[in-house]
Amino acid sequence: MRDFVNQKAKMIQPSGIRKFFDIVSVTEGAISLGVGEPDFVTPWKVRSAAITSLQRGYTQYTGNRGLPQLRELISRYLLERFALEYDPNRILVTVGGSEAIDLALRACVEHGEEVLIPDPAYVSYSPLVAMADGVPVHVECHEEDNFILKPEYLEKVITPKTKAIILTYPNNPTGAIMTEDELKAIATVIEKHDLLVIADEIYAELTYGRKHASIATLPRMKERTVYIGGFSKAFAMTGWRMGFVCAPADIDEAMFKIHQYAIMCAPTMSQYAAIEALKDGFSDNFATVEEMRDSYDKRRKFVLHSLKEIGLHCFEPQGAFYAFPSVKGTGMNGEEFANELLASKKVAIVPGSAFGRFGENNTRISYATSMTALSEAFDRMQDFVNTIKK
Repeated sequence: MRDFVNQKAKMIQPSGIRKFFDIVSVTEGAISLGVGEPDFVTPWKVRSAAITSLQRGYTQYTGNRGLPQLRELISRYLLERFALEYDPNRILVTVGGSEAIDLALRACVEHGEEVLIPDPAYVSYSPLVAMADGVPVHVECHEEDNFILKPEYLEKVITPKTKAIILTYPNNPTGAIMTEDELKAIATVIEKHDLLVIADEIYAELTYGRKHASIATLPRMKERTVYIGGFSKAFAMTGWRMGFVCAPADIDEAMFKIHQYAIMCAPTMSQYAAIEALKDGFSDNFATVEEMRDSYDKRRKFVLHSLKEIGLHCFEPQGAFYAFPSVKGTGMNGEEFANELLASKKVAIVPGSAFGRFGENNTRISYATSMTALSEAFDRMQDFVNTIKK
């Protein structure tokens, strides 16, 4: 049956993250620091809203764009939290941020057009570009620059075929953020070359010590930006598959048509849960979000201190819930280090090479897990590094 498989699907490599998850699932006593999702349970009032919607028989399709009340709340949320103004009629509720990324690429990319991706980057971007018949082009980001995207590296890879850039800050896997001034520097390049921006800002609520800045708030950027957000990370709603996308009118209409035929609508009960997540608090009153962020921040500081004690260099991540330490000093690359650590100490982290060439000497550690698990994992990691040094 191999002859029936699409060639692009054949070429796509399995997720480097999933490989480690699969091993951990069958390894007794293993500790996973690889999971990219909150360890918090979705707040009860949000779960209760979904249960109530089922009890009331709200099990039919919603409109293709999503429930009007939800879109109104998302519009208000974006304005009050991030100074982003979007008409509720131009907001599309999607099956997670992942569908939104896929829609944006399929709606905009023609055969052979290039899409720029800061490297290291989330594992889904390159395969999704390829499946949209585009060409993924990785833009180097370096630890000495705090893994931010620098305008000179962006200029270096732009060609006449370049159509768009996927901008993903706060960043998975590095935890890097970009300030407004840093965004202005690359916005100049983006405007000069007339590029589309696909801004995946799913971690916008998870920054530490500095408020998130969106490129869509900069002059002349909103009209060339597809903005993607969602509920998975900040609201601990990964399994609910709730995302949204906002775009200029022509792109919005194209994405809407694809969504109509491919998906119909996001899950109805999840939409009612999302309404509950948003309706009670705005501005600085998101108590549950704040509590989760504070907890992540404590773990972030613990992880940075522990890495320093072990002797692994790591720049300070200021967003998301990941650390991206370099293991070059051990004489191993990230793949070797992660494999050996899992085999000998049953601690699972993700090799940086899973996220691109410029992460090959790093590993990704998720601190979205309990302090008890983190403490035990770093004790084992310390033993592992001590063994290497001997």
